This record gives sequence, C-alpha cells and structure tokens, in this order.
Amino acid sequence: MTPVDPQLPLFLGLMSGTSADGIDAALVQFPQSGGCHFVHGHTHAWDGATRDALIALGQGGEPASMDALGQLDASVGIAFAAAANRLLEDAGVRREQVRAIGSHGQTIRHRPLSTPAFTWQIGDANRIAELTGITTVADFRRRDVAAGGHGAPLMPAFHLAMLGSADEDRAVLNLGGIANLSLIARDGSIRGFDTGPANALLDGWCQRHLGHAFDADGAFAASGRVDEALLGRLLAEPWFALPPPKSTGREQFHLEWVEAQLDAAPLSPADVQATLLELTAATVAEALVAQLPAARRVLVCGGGVRNPQLLTRLQARLPGVLIGSSAEHGLDPDYMEAMGFAWLAQETLAGRPGNLPSVSGARGPRILGAIHLA
Repeated sequence: MTPVDPQLPLFLGLMSGTSADGIDAALVQFPQSGGCHFVHGHTHAWDGATRDALIALGQGGEPASMDALGQLDASVGIAFAAAANRLLEDAGVRREQVRAIGSHGQTIRHRPLSTPAFTWQIGDANRIAELTGITTVADFRRRDVAAGGHGAPLMPAFHLAMLGSADEDRAVLNLGGIANLSLIARDGSIRGFDTGPANALLDGWCQRHLGHAFDADGAFAASGRVDEALLGRLLAEPWFALPPPKSTGREQFHLEWVEAQLDAAPLSPADVQATLLELTAATVAEALVAQLPAARRVLVCGGGVRNPQLLTRLQARLPGVLIGSSAEHGLDPDYMEAMGFAWLAQETLAGRPGNLPSVSGARGPRILGAIHLA
C-alpha cells in the first residue's frame, strides 16, 4: 500500500474477467501531470457456485430461469460491493474520500457480430452504489456497441494514456482469460483487439485433468510437448483470420471447442496443455507482427504474466522484442484492468469519451457508462 495524496480524488475500479477467477479491486489516483498512483489492491474470491454459474453462462449456457438470472445479477452486484468495501477497510480509507467506483461487471454474453449486436455484463450497479455509499459508473461496453463498435477491448485508451511513448512503437499485452493487444505507435495512434484464448483454456484444461484452478508457473504445459497437428487444426479456426476490430470470449473458445479438434490419435493431457499454451503464444505473436511489425517492446499484464513458460514461448516467437511486465513501467499487472475501469469512471464523470473508434470500430467517440449516484 502507498500513501494517499490528499490533494487528489480517489477512484476505485472493479473488474472480473473471462476467467472469473475473482473480483479485482483497485484504489487509485490520477495526477494531473499524468500516470496512475496505485494506492492499494484486493482480489475478492467468488464462491464456487456463483463462479460455476458465471462460467456456464459465459460459455453460452442458458440460465435455469429468468428468476435465476435476476438473482445472479443481484448476487454479483453484492459481491462487487463486498470487494469494494473490503478494499476500503484494508486501505483505511473512508468511503467519503472516494469520488466514484468504476465497475466492469461480469460478461455473460458478447455478440458483437450478431444482428442486432449486443454485449451483456451483469452485476447490478444499483446494489454497488447502495451498499458502498459511493457513486458508481457501470455498463461501459454497450454504448460503444450501440454506436457500431465491438464494445471491446476498452483498455487501449487507458494504455495509451499511461504507457504511450514518443520514442518507440510498443504493445501492451493483457493475458487474461482472453489475450488482447493494445498497439501504440510512437506517433500516438493506437489500435487494439483480442487475439484469441489465453488463460480461459489453460485454466480449464488444468482444472479438468489436475484439479488445480490454474497451471502454476506453466509447469503442466512444460511437462508436455506441442502436437503440431493439433496446433494446426486449432490455428485453422476462421476467427483467427478475421481482421481487427475483433473481440471474443468463452462463447467462442471453450473446452468443447478444443475437444472438437482432437482426433483419434491419443494425446496426453500434458501434450494438449502444451499445445494450448503454444496456441496463445502463436496467435499473439502473429497478430503483433502483422499489425505493428516495428514494435520492439511488449508490456505484459494479467494473470499470464506469472506464467514463465508462456512468456518463454512468446519470446521465442518474437526474437528481438523486449518482453516484460507492466510493473517495469509502474503499473501493477494484476490490477491493470481494475485501474483502467477506475480511469474510465473518471472520464465518464468528466464528460470525456472513453472508447477509441480506431480500436472498437464504433462510429465515433462516445461517453461510456451509466452513472448511479450514491
């Protein structure tokens, strides 16, 4: 924890991503000179039943009933509020000191290519505002979708504000459940898009075969070998060939998708894990080379930053590129997205657009989110 600057407002960001491995809560301040002052972070674990329900819905499953979906929406909002309150307690910060909460919610459907397109995040922000006593900004993605965009990724605007450089072309790589890239050119132009699966498949396969929530240090993958035939079938998925802007989620990449690519030849679970890890490295590297070939630095955030096997394979596919943690530039990789939604809350309250049409494909800049006053 770092001291609070009494001259600056505090913002609190809440994020639960594709992996649904917990609610990340970050307390931050944004100096007028630029940058992000990280005060404190907390990760709030989901209870098992709620996490199972969220993952099932995210993979395209149907709710048991409308009542069940409504109750889940309320329960997720209550859990987000609990994460915020616990963070404030741990940090010794009074709720009156916080200007606003920015809450991403939990994605249960993302259909940017359907007609009409839509994206859906649950986690009732009314509950968050009520239970924390803090103005809450939420529902950031749907305005961009309404304007013809994908509603994702939303972090490139934050990455540009915090990590842009006039000295080099660089990329920010988020290795969450899904991998996505922010491509920041030295002239200040930026693009961003999802590249494909990351931890969602790796965690799911590890859970199924080892009973572990994730592959610690990539050891399970390192114990196997890449099956080139399987890798080729996975890479043949048409989604990978789509040009940006593009976004995806569990509804596209899940274990049933993997199993459909397995043939009669037996593969050990470790070999499949190694191949899934190589899939992530390959799709990230190919996207970077195709879209920003002059990039010589990749700043990594998200849970995948703690997977040395994945970073090793990524480095092997990107010789000459410096690959390191966003922490080297002052941004905690575990709380990057939570910090980003705190920043988006600030932008919304200031009346500034939070999306980037060059990233999402929207018809223009839009102020994102709905404001729930305390």
